[in-house]
Amino acid sequence: MKKNLKSLLVLSAVSLFTAGLLFAGGSKDKTIKIGFNIPLTGDSPKVGEGAKYAGELIKNKINEAGGLEVNGEKYMLDFIYVDNELKPESAIQAAYKLIDQDQVLAVMGPCGSGRAIPAGQVNNDSKCPMISPWATNPDVTKDRPYVFRACFLDPFQAPVAAKFASEEFGIKKIAILYNLEDDYSKTLATLFKDSWEKKYGQVLSFESFGQKDQDFSVQLTKIIGSGAELLYLPCYYNHVALIVSQAKDLGWDGPVMGSDAWGSADLWKLSKGLVAGDYFTTHYAAAGATGKTKDFIDEYKAAYGYVPDDVAALSYDATNLLLLSIQKAGLSGDLQKDRDGIKDALGAIKDYDGITGRMTFTPEGDPVKDAVVVKISPEGTFQFVKSLQP
Repeated sequence: MKKNLKSLLVLSAVSLFTAGLLFAGGSKDKTIKIGFNIPLTGDSPKVGEGAKYAGELIKNKINEAGGLEVNGEKYMLDFIYVDNELKPESAIQAAYKLIDQDQVLAVMGPCGSGRAIPAGQVNNDSKCPMISPWATNPDVTKDRPYVFRACFLDPFQAPVAAKFASEEFGIKKIAILYNLEDDYSKTLATLFKDSWEKKYGQVLSFESFGQKDQDFSVQLTKIIGSGAELLYLPCYYNHVALIVSQAKDLGWDGPVMGSDAWGSADLWKLSKGLVAGDYFTTHYAAAGATGKTKDFIDEYKAAYGYVPDDVAALSYDATNLLLLSIQKAGLSGDLQKDRDGIKDALGAIKDYDGITGRMTFTPEGDPVKDAVVVKISPEGTFQFVKSLQP
């Protein structure tokens, strides 16, 4: 009898433990857990701040209304923010923490290809859906059915940017300066170079720098001496601010064009306004926005005191896409089954009307959507210039 009782107690304990696992991530306590793998410190903390603030806007609004409705039931949102320090190894650690320790249903982020590529491998191997708001390198989603993104890709961004530069400035000779230690910057620089040399002219100077570099005078002296008519900078905003300032000090007076990594609310301040008149490709233009995009901008500005950059806007779309997928898939309480359902629902989304544009996902987890070119005004606003179609 004692032996039977002991066996019964062991079975009961196992059953309770299993039930706890089945409801992890969101059903038993009517809470949905979403992880955010974002850079809250490091070289570009504004990136993580925008992603977190966008998430907080969504979470607070939904929770104040009683929760997210899934199959007729309301679930409160619990967003778990983990700092990846803008480092690949930290992004990997953050991914494991969110998936295994926190047992989230899905992950928003990382922002940026240098972190999204390695973290995406972890998410895919763990069969936990992940959507990056702001990682444009093709390798982020390649052969990874559990990994998605909310932005366009570099093989689209580079050639349309090259076409725009040729038409807008009527020039033939350009220079490119990029970050050799960043997959995003290196890939985009190469794609732009290939597009330019194939269709529009010559790349007279193709220079690189390291992640921690602060002095770019050697590279810029070569660029200015090459006779280039345009400088292309596919770099993060913190490097752009330094490079543009030093280029002007050395006598550069030609146009400068950049990529979506320029799109930070800190670009103007860090550059002390020296980026006025420059152009870059990005995901949305805040100036002159209408409809739901304007509503988001107004809410964000009222809450945090500044106009949201493209990272914040894309994070807003990415998070809402995850929540929509949860609603479409439903929740069973079985963590892996629910993760699989979210992955399937996310991949099936068509014509999603986001604040950064309309999106339909390809089988590879990439959205088909437009890019825009903006010009930085003398007041520091990002003014819409042109929409670029796939």
